[in-house]
Amino acid sequence: MAFDYDLFVIGAGSGGVRAARLAAMTGAKVAVAEEYRAGGTCVVRGCIPKKYMVYASEFGRSLPHMKGYGWSVENVAYDHNLFMDKMHREIDRLSGIYARNLRNAGAELIDDRAEFVDAHTLKLVKSGRTVTAAKILIAVGGRPSMPSDVEGVELAITSNEMFHLDTLPEHIVIVGGGYIAVEFAGIMSGLGSRVCLIYRGDTVLRGFDEDVRTHIHEELKRKGVKVITNATPKSISKKDGKLLMQLSNGESVTADKVLYAIGREPLTSGLGLDKAGVKINDQGAVIVDEYSRTNVQHIFAVGDVTDRVNLTPVAIREGQAFAQTEFMDRPTTFDHAEIPHAVFAQPPAGVVGMTEADARKAFGKIDIYKTKFRPMKDMLTGDEERVMMKIVVRAEDDRVVGVHIVGPDAPEIIQAVAIAVKMGATKADFDRTCALHPSIAEELVTLREKYIPPELKPV
Repeated sequence: MAFDYDLFVIGAGSGGVRAARLAAMTGAKVAVAEEYRAGGTCVVRGCIPKKYMVYASEFGRSLPHMKGYGWSVENVAYDHNLFMDKMHREIDRLSGIYARNLRNAGAELIDDRAEFVDAHTLKLVKSGRTVTAAKILIAVGGRPSMPSDVEGVELAITSNEMFHLDTLPEHIVIVGGGYIAVEFAGIMSGLGSRVCLIYRGDTVLRGFDEDVRTHIHEELKRKGVKVITNATPKSISKKDGKLLMQLSNGESVTADKVLYAIGREPLTSGLGLDKAGVKINDQGAVIVDEYSRTNVQHIFAVGDVTDRVNLTPVAIREGQAFAQTEFMDRPTTFDHAEIPHAVFAQPPAGVVGMTEADARKAFGKIDIYKTKFRPMKDMLTGDEERVMMKIVVRAEDDRVVGVHIVGPDAPEIIQAVAIAVKMGATKADFDRTCALHPSIAEELVTLREKYIPPELKPV
């Protein structure tokens, strides 16, 4: 059977674009269908614009600190529309680069939604055209989750809309306790909004190390975010021009905006996967093997739609491994262990490897090294913010299996530390590395005393 394309990619996000470019550069005939904008969630309404919003909010928080260093700044004002205009100009530029790089590699970019007709055939929804492909890669990513059991939830917004706010809300309620909720709590508080965070658990950032969770939770409150835990919304309604939210604990809160940030889900609905025979799990994620192959031999999936590790660099590496395997005769898999990741809270967290709890379950005997301290920069500002650093070590062979940092530049530090952890560095390797002074990161190579929990210390 003659096909229109050697490879058809659904979705022009980071993973799909990397796979399409590499495949096209081998001479394969490749097309990519994107129903929104090239660049995907990360570039258009995720990591990149969010990081710009973090920067904007941090400038506001730094103004009081400037006095500690002799600076006097008068009549300071934040122009939200000016910032948003500049940010979206940059997003437009980056999206254009993604599109241009695809075309320069020889791939065709189709501005349309693609849905399966059968295992080799796709329908382009806007044009009505059908195309066939020898191999198909699903790289459609995910979308914000919204509850179906909360009355009036249609009055709330998701992270998608946060990047298009015309005006700053005076008061915003954020529902959720994951990294998106925590990051936007810091952003909106830093930009001047009153923020209330509502979380169903008792401490934010479920899945992270307990010391990281506790540290960031306390910093949220210290920076003025009202945190209501062990509660969920029951209803949202309009009252006197405001949004009124009733909570499961009997409390009620009012706000100008309500942001739901309770997680994300694979964007597989309506894709026609059943027509192609592609299996998904109970959460709607495409099921794949280590080579990103679905149960259908010629159909693959990478990135958030597979719900393995939902991070942009992971999607890129999965897309790259797919192209190397299928179009370069270089069978390649991506190792999902020891992936560094960050929470751009304020202060931010950078982590790699195992939590203390996971390490204890896996290895039994472990050693912990940790410290808290005020960073040098704050000694002249009066800010009581603390840095937290923690190293998790497997006792049997002294290998460092986890590093957790909360503090200024933690994401930048953890990227370099991740190299050492991935290589299997031991605590002795850390100890014999010379410190760079004065720096926050030097604490990682100067920790000598093992941490002993108070309940285990001799009386």
